[in-house]
Amino acid sequence: MIKWVALHLFSLSFFLMTPNFFSQPSEIKNTPQEYILQYKEIAINEMLTHGIPASITLAQGLLESGNGNSALSVYANNHFGIKCHKEWSGPSYIMDDDAENECFRKYERVADSYKDHSLFLKTRPRYSFLFELPTTDYKAWAKGLKLAGYATLPTYAEELIDIIERHKLFEYDKLQVLASKTVKPEQVKLKAEIKPVLKFNNIKFIIIKPGDTFYKISSEQNLEIKQLLRFNDMDEKDKLICGTKIYLEPKHNKAMENYHVVCKGETMKSIAQFHGIKLKSLYAKNNLKIGEEPAVGDVLNLRTRKKA
Repeated sequence: MIKWVALHLFSLSFFLMTPNFFSQPSEIKNTPQEYILQYKEIAINEMLTHGIPASITLAQGLLESGNGNSALSVYANNHFGIKCHKEWSGPSYIMDDDAENECFRKYERVADSYKDHSLFLKTRPRYSFLFELPTTDYKAWAKGLKLAGYATLPTYAEELIDIIERHKLFEYDKLQVLASKTVKPEQVKLKAEIKPVLKFNNIKFIIIKPGDTFYKISSEQNLEIKQLLRFNDMDEKDKLICGTKIYLEPKHNKAMENYHVVCKGETMKSIAQFHGIKLKSLYAKNNLKIGEEPAVGDVLNLRTRKKA
């Protein structure tokens, strides 16, 4: 009997000491339907409080957390992949992502993760233009999130839209319309069909859609083509890329954020366009010659001139 107990105690201690024994989430996995049923009320509440479509919040939660099955969501209650950033003073969870040992926010409850996701979007200037979109236009929100740099995945917007349509999550967005006494359903439908003029860095812009040309945009917005090109540091040879911004007013000499860390595939022109800053000003602030391109990982100044 003593040998039997000793043998089982040894076996138990072996499993407890095995590094991967508790390092992975349970094999019992949530389905998308189970995830939606569990968290839809939280997403709807966040929509009514902060104006973010419930369909978008749920789709991001499903995609970022793998239906709530990822290690980050299981062990840190972080369903949106939000990293620590400088302002975070709460608990953290360390794991490999784009780089090794990255810091992610850790929450006491999943509801805290949903609330922080809303505040993350609401308080960052780069996402401010999204809140001028109708909550029923989930496609524009999905494309806007990608445009604002929420994720580096090239197909991020398309994947969100696919999740929303596959699970009919757009039905939850209608509750925001019903909660507003001044907006009628037919008015919302009409507004969604019109190309919205948004603002970023206090500059009017639109999002380029399939079939757009410089001539078409200039005609629709009552601008001369040469004005449109000048506002966007472009010439007629440049291609209009679907889902990106084109400004309808001159950009500023300063951006809203202080710095930009250069990512793979970015150019001075794309960075200037992203932040709504004039290309010449971006070059001047970073002591670079016109035509010179930064390296991946370089930190560019967006508001003040870099010391020589």
